[in-house]
Amino acid sequence: MKTKLSIEVFFDFICPWCLIGKRQLQVAIQQLKQTHPNVDVNIKWRGVQLLPSMPIEGIPFKAFYLQRLGNKTAVSMRQEQVRQAAKVVGVEIDFERIPRMPNTARAHSIFANAMRLGDSAQHDLFLEGLFSAYFHHSENISDLDVLQKIAMYCGYPEAQIKELLDAPDIPFISANTGGKGVPYFVFNGSFALAGAHPANMLYKAMLDALAVQEQAAV
Repeated sequence: MKTKLSIEVFFDFICPWCLIGKRQLQVAIQQLKQTHPNVDVNIKWRGVQLLPSMPIEGIPFKAFYLQRLGNKTAVSMRQEQVRQAAKVVGVEIDFERIPRMPNTARAHSIFANAMRLGDSAQHDLFLEGLFSAYFHHSENISDLDVLQKIAMYCGYPEAQIKELLDAPDIPFISANTGGKGVPYFVFNGSFALAGAHPANMLYKAMLDALAVQEQAAV
């Protein structure tokens, strides 16, 4: 008999730790499939807008981090820390190629609404496309044309995507992690981890959540 494991992932597209955390989660899930092939994993992506007051057109990336961290040395150290963590999971991030820090409300809105237009695999491809557009292709993910292009690449129905993009602006309701930041992982509503933890820690949290579930079923 199949056992269900629900994982809620709170994230923002502009957070490199969320991309790193996603990669670590993928490794942990593959490990779980090897040891517990009877477990079906269901991932729910919960959008969190880290910078809700960001202008819709965004601001220059370098200026944003210089203001946020205070000086070029601090910016360089932070970015190097992220680059090294990304390399561990096979991700290359070149911060020099990112021109703007965007407002992510539109990206979150279309990503959330696209879930009803396709299956989970297509939705994951869309998420990967949005991450890649921002971190690897220097694209503005608050731009409607960019969002439509990514959605079309992922195979979503053009008419329905255009309808979503043409709809009147509706304020994006950001998920709440209770001040825990992102990425934030919740397993079966019973175990939570904040931050881009190594795959072995995420795997252990899955096992703990499954153990609690089994005990409750007795």
